[in-house]
Amino acid sequence: MPQVIDIQKEMDTCTFLEGRHIDTPPEELEAAFATLANYRDGGIFAGGFSGVSRWERHRNGDEIVHVLSGATRLTIMSQHATETFDLTTGMMIIVPQGCWHRFESETGVQLITVTPQPTDHTRADDPNKTTRNPSQGT
Repeated sequence: MPQVIDIQKEMDTCTFLEGRHIDTPPEELEAAFATLANYRDGGIFAGGFSGVSRWERHRNGDEIVHVLSGATRLTIMSQHATETFDLTTGMMIIVPQGCWHRFESETGVQLITVTPQPTDHTRADDPNKTTRNPSQGT
């Protein structure tokens, strides 16, 4: 059955997360993002924040990121290279499966993601050198 989603209405229920950082409590992250729909093995999410996220990766598929407003710098780290992309309103990027990535936004960003699960997170400076299970919050 088709599902119509009012993205702005859903985002209005979220709290814009000022000053996101690697130790932001899970409950603050949850308040900043709305689950718009379940999709395949993950979901479609929308939210807004400023600051820096922890490194994350998605082992079961690519992630789609679309910037609704504002700007963010997205760093993607593969086994072979690290690339940084400056994204602004209206831009979209596909983060390849299994690549560590993180967001940085000084002025704030609102975005939609199509995110496969599970998501691994780490606080490590270089997640490719992490030896512990990344989902444990290294």
